[in-house]
Amino acid sequence: MTAVPAADLAVVIVNFNTGDWLARCLASIDAARGDITTDVVVVDNASHDGSADAAAAAGVRLIRNPTNRYLSPAWNQGAAETDAPFLLFLNPDTEWFHGTLADLVAVARRHSRAGIVGPLLRDPDGTVYPSGRRFPSLANAVGHAFVSPITRQNRFTRRYEMDGWDRTTEREVDWVSGACMLFPRSAFDAVGGFDDGFLLYAEELDIATRLRDAGWQVVFTPEVEVIHAVGVSTGGEGRPHRLVVMHSASLYRYYRLHRAAGWRGVTLPLAWLALRVRAEVAWLVGKVRR
Repeated sequence: MTAVPAADLAVVIVNFNTGDWLARCLASIDAARGDITTDVVVVDNASHDGSADAAAAAGVRLIRNPTNRYLSPAWNQGAAETDAPFLLFLNPDTEWFHGTLADLVAVARRHSRAGIVGPLLRDPDGTVYPSGRRFPSLANAVGHAFVSPITRQNRFTRRYEMDGWDRTTEREVDWVSGACMLFPRSAFDAVGGFDDGFLLYAEELDIATRLRDAGWQVVFTPEVEVIHAVGVSTGGEGRPHRLVVMHSASLYRYYRLHRAAGWRGVTLPLAWLALRVRAEVAWLVGKVRR
């Protein structure tokens, strides 16, 4: 029997109650494949809105989980189903806008030490989303955490989001948004994939940190543009309180694992409390705005 060759690129999408967005996402990547072969895997986390049926209609592989495994475990689950040399993790609330999947893979091939390549992201209204950011210092992290829920026009957020860079140029950054991330499988496997402990939120920050600590780079490129409707699966600004708490727990886990070495260990109880307070402030601000 002749072995089926691996696709050039595996696209892994985790779906949960995204309405018609999954169908739109799949149609857009099919139209923007370029000159590479792809293996598209949709992992559905027990959706109850019928959205997963779009995967079957599109003829891509569909894994139906009986319960919600959340994001990192489901992404790892999908990655294990394919042996393609490049892995693209894509949110279902995205649509390919400019460039092709082949163009994104070409960027990764140009940068031999790129562990992650992320494209330019746009909000549905065309506004450029500030993907490609710095790892925040402790002062910037605290300032951004407490001021950004009220206004993003503050010096902490501007510094963290690399204000002054219009994102029309390719450059190395600390991390990129998890809405669309391309990995060489060699880099992904070298750090053991996503940390299942980050069920939802901060998983892209964690894996970028581990890759950079292992000597890999994170590259932002404007050669490809993707539209992202933030928060379709999680409710956006109107997300349930339990998800706001989950967000704070993920940020605390990141701080504990990567930023609390040495003397900073004594700050862990304060960090936990500060992040919980920040979560409540953000939830209340969102509730008032709604």
